[in-house]
Amino acid sequence: MNTIKISELLGDGIGPELRESVYAVADALPIDFEFIPFDLSLQNRESGNRELFDLAVASMKETKLSIKYPTVTNISSPNAIIRRMCNFSVILRPVISIKGIKTNFKEEVFLYIVRIATGGTYDDPGRMIGKDAAISIRMVERDPCRQAARFAFEFARKKNLRVTSSSKYTIQRTTDGLFQQVVEDVHENYSDIQYNVELFDALLAKIILKPDDYQVVVVINEYGDFLSDMASGLIGSIGTGASGNFSFTEDDEVDIAMFDPSGGTAPDIAGQNKCNPTAMLLAFGMLLDHIDRYDIGHELRLAILSAIAEGECTGDIGGVLGTREFTREILDRLKGKFRN
Repeated sequence: MNTIKISELLGDGIGPELRESVYAVADALPIDFEFIPFDLSLQNRESGNRELFDLAVASMKETKLSIKYPTVTNISSPNAIIRRMCNFSVILRPVISIKGIKTNFKEEVFLYIVRIATGGTYDDPGRMIGKDAAISIRMVERDPCRQAARFAFEFARKKNLRVTSSSKYTIQRTTDGLFQQVVEDVHENYSDIQYNVELFDALLAKIILKPDDYQVVVVINEYGDFLSDMASGLIGSIGTGASGNFSFTEDDEVDIAMFDPSGGTAPDIAGQNKCNPTAMLLAFGMLLDHIDRYDIGHELRLAILSAIAEGECTGDIGGVLGTREFTREILDRLKGKFRN
């Protein structure tokens, strides 16, 4: 069996505990993994090692596969640096209801958000015009729009899902209009996929009213940020979310893939065996899907979700288990699922 090499970007706070959980699960799977670690902790970043990111990205370009633990943003964001150096242009964020997690929202959410990872209002911090005005430039580029659209339709085809694109193209006629036109052009090659268009403000309301009408939603950068947090609120937890980050070849095929949790470093509970590894392990499950081991990723998700549904989970989502104990519960549920 070939060894799967994974570039591993270490972080801050609860990162070491999440790493311990990932390693425990990886050891239980019928795949040989080789983790190639790079320390992106704040202390190491501030040590003056100028080659740190260069070495990490060089490894990612070689392995084409990476996992990243939460990192502190001080002067600069490691996420932004990595995204720029690897040319990550698309983020996939599943937001799916988890039985056992209390929420004020009673409907089930089953949503895959495909977010353009560049441009929008986020790439330009803006500037002052005199003392009483400020401006920023909003950029939407054709290539990332095409890559996100193609990724969304390919993903939907594999899972037999519907696609919705959403923006404010009736108001932002040039920027959002370009996005909308590119998505529609790409859809011409995916006529077998059911596709519709929603204005973004209406989409937010409609997801709350009838969430089962939406499955794969492709959006511009900032809209994806807003939508991800809103949808996470509907399922009762921002901290159980995982994401995949993707760069592409000239032929729009996925080149580098990086998987990470959406939560932060949680310094208040770091080192106390209290953190919830769900998002990190779901990110690892996404990695397994990406390397065409959906069978194993599926079993991992079932183990995680069944444990949570039965209340065998960490305190932040209603259980009493510590990080290690929750991980052991998942491992127990994986026993006998795989052939050696």
